[in-house]
Amino acid sequence: MSIRSAGAWLHRRAENIAAGLAHGHVPRFHRADRFRYLFSFPIGWTSELSVITWLWLVLWGAAFVVKESEESASISLWAAGRRTRRAMGIISGISIVVLYAASLPASVKYITFMKVESASYLKIRFDLLFSI
Repeated sequence: MSIRSAGAWLHRRAENIAAGLAHGHVPRFHRADRFRYLFSFPIGWTSELSVITWLWLVLWGAAFVVKESEESASISLWAAGRRTRRAMGIISGISIVVLYAASLPASVKYITFMKVESASYLKIRFDLLFSI
């Protein structure tokens, strides 16, 4: 198996996982709405599971499914010349690294604080839920 075909295979598996997350999200979301609005009986665990699967779907899709060429970019980026695009990319990359480095201590502090919090119905600790 070549590297290109292995990459395509992995990309298809990432899409499969995203589809599974969507399949986990959509029926639970509709079930929660039906029970809340038709029967006036909100079911908490469906709402929590729907939110959790939606968050993972967005994060997974952004990380592994959406290709760079499919991401939205400003028109000015595509209208710029090659050297300008490269400079904009370097500036953007450096800015992201600096912002992530600046926010890392606060993020770690918040995640460690959230270890005492858990989902109301599912009783899943938030620090475990998003630290995989």
